[in-house]
Amino acid sequence: MAAGEGIPSETWLEVALNGPWGPDLQPGAPVSVEAIIREGIEVAEAGAAIIHFHAYDEATGRQRDDWDIYARIIEGIRSRVDIIAYPTIPLAGSGLGSYEPSAAADRYRHVEELARRGLIEWTVCDPGTVNFTRFDRIGEGDRGFVYLNPGEHIREGLRIAAAHQIRPSYAIYEPGFARLGAGLATDDIPTPIYRLMFSDEFAWGFPPKDYALEAYLALLAEVAPGAPWMIAGLGVHVDPLIEATLARGGHLRVGLEDAPLGSGSSNLVLAEEAVRHMRRLGQ
Repeated sequence: MAAGEGIPSETWLEVALNGPWGPDLQPGAPVSVEAIIREGIEVAEAGAAIIHFHAYDEATGRQRDDWDIYARIIEGIRSRVDIIAYPTIPLAGSGLGSYEPSAAADRYRHVEELARRGLIEWTVCDPGTVNFTRFDRIGEGDRGFVYLNPGEHIREGLRIAAAHQIRPSYAIYEPGFARLGAGLATDDIPTPIYRLMFSDEFAWGFPPKDYALEAYLALLAEVAPGAPWMIAGLGVHVDPLIEATLARGGHLRVGLEDAPLGSGSSNLVLAEEAVRHMRRLGQ
């Protein structure tokens, strides 16, 4: 599952190592540079073709999107394995990061610097805004937060993708994200990856059920025929959809960013389980 020119040549496995949650919400996720590098190498050796991760301020345990921290992690992982390793962007509106810039250029500054230095092949670019509310907290009156992706932020991410020929990874939280993302995907941008997001924990999108996958694939066939896609999510195990996904030519993402909060698993265990599924199904 070699990295190639920004996209593996076969069915691939992506592992999202940590997410924005911090040690309070996802205690097993790596936070330090050394831990992220170590776990990135482990899952790559287990069969992952792609690694996604969030950088942290180790002193506070909060996300910190400095290009030099990301660069240290990417270079550390690639000193041992040949793999696509790409960073996140600030989860604007969440309050989880140490700093959440409101200007588009500031939000993507680290991505542009990493791309300029030739360190990344992919970038996060989420084409839409969505409410984040946990089902288990609705009754408590918790208002959650709004994950903000204004139009100028989406266009800034795609500008960088075009300028440096890096591939956008679209998180599709709701069907409209796919429609807008496809509408913005001009010929000068590498074909985006459509990452279909499912959840059991958060009150957005679809649960990981067959009808939901079919609905997304029918929509993609209309708006982005032939585009690569994968199943993923937050607060969820996507196991119920793995067989149908691989049979339909899709790809797979797992990891502690995506697992239910408070998961007692590890990135290596999740990666190994996914690889077993893939091998059982002939991938």
